[in-house]
Amino acid sequence: MIWRLIAIFLVASTCFAQSYSTNGDAQLEQYVNEALAKNPSAQEAFAQYRASLQKLPQVRSLPDPMLMVSQDARSPETRVGPQMTMLSLSQTFPWFGKLSDSEKVAAKEAEAMREMFEAQKAEVVRQVKLAYYDLAYLDRAIAITQEDQLLLEHYEKLAEARYAQGIGLQQAVVKLQVEITRDRNRLEQLRRQRVDAEAALNALLNRPAQSPIAGVATQDRPEVEADFPSLYETARQRRPEVQASLLQVERDEKRIQLARRNYWPDFTISANYVNVAKRMDPAGILNPPDQNGKDIYSFSVGINIPLRRRKYDAAVLEATESKIASRRGYESTLNSVEASVRAVGFRIQTLKEQISLFQKALVPQAELALRSTEAAYSTGTVGVLDLLDSERMLLDVRLGLAQLASDYMKSLAEMERAIGAPFPEVTP
Repeated sequence: MIWRLIAIFLVASTCFAQSYSTNGDAQLEQYVNEALAKNPSAQEAFAQYRASLQKLPQVRSLPDPMLMVSQDARSPETRVGPQMTMLSLSQTFPWFGKLSDSEKVAAKEAEAMREMFEAQKAEVVRQVKLAYYDLAYLDRAIAITQEDQLLLEHYEKLAEARYAQGIGLQQAVVKLQVEITRDRNRLEQLRRQRVDAEAALNALLNRPAQSPIAGVATQDRPEVEADFPSLYETARQRRPEVQASLLQVERDEKRIQLARRNYWPDFTISANYVNVAKRMDPAGILNPPDQNGKDIYSFSVGINIPLRRRKYDAAVLEATESKIASRRGYESTLNSVEASVRAVGFRIQTLKEQISLFQKALVPQAELALRSTEAAYSTGTVGVLDLLDSERMLLDVRLGLAQLASDYMKSLAEMERAIGAPFPEVTP
């Protein structure tokens, strides 16, 4: 049984390397693999699983044999001589099926621990992805803010030239300088947030908190459709917590069967040896009896009598109630998983629509508005406030699109965690 479980674990570990999606992002794949190999939480769950495997050889083994030595203070005399020392070796054999049922219970517990190990690995992958996509947003936001700062510095030079020519106001230069300072402040805030995100990712990778994390390039967003019936079915079949809950139900079924076997007695077989000394009394020396001093060998068989039936009734009832609780826990886990799938699926659809709106309407409109305002400002038709309004609008829209893109990828990671399978599916 234990070798079968180890084989299952090895197969599951091998397959897990393909059980998450990185959408061709080699940097993300490197971080995920490193986290799975080094993350303390994953290692802890693996150690707990290995510990559960060690219960199998314990519960399937017979009780230890009992060796008893008896020495009489006053040896009893018999016809063939006094009895000196008695040795007794006994072995208890549980009723048929008790050991195998105990092993089945332990095996189900070990399989449930394996599923919880898989759940912890999936959680580590989710956390790595969330931290990674936070870094992706921050790196993109820093780049956008730096581009905006360069644009404002260009406007500042233009405003200074206009002021030097006497066709502009010094107030325009000051306002642009204020906006440049705001961008510098925004950059400092973003860099501080990146340090926090780096520390969070390093903790998942079991690295020192100050270890540098390379810049995260923006990747193409995969287009997905939330096919809810298919996602629900995948979650029921693949989510580790669901499988662990189902295994707990099966474990309690075995516990009921084991508790019912306790109504039957256990057997004890004993082998006995009595050391008999030769008779040394005058009559024994004068006329030794037949088989004088011959040792005694005997065998005995005993059973325990399970009279305390209320105890065994309570054990069966306990196992039955545990099965009911496990069944309710399985249903609760299934409901929670389906609710998570529904919520994340709706979030993905909403984010897709928002990203489409930003890409097709808001960003082009903001860029067109800025170009139009720039042209009007160069001819003196509009002032610097109108120019700054258009610049702020484009900055907000670009940052908003970057945040939506990050949220979209994070939602894909949440869906992958919810269904317990790659999302989108890994294609060979």
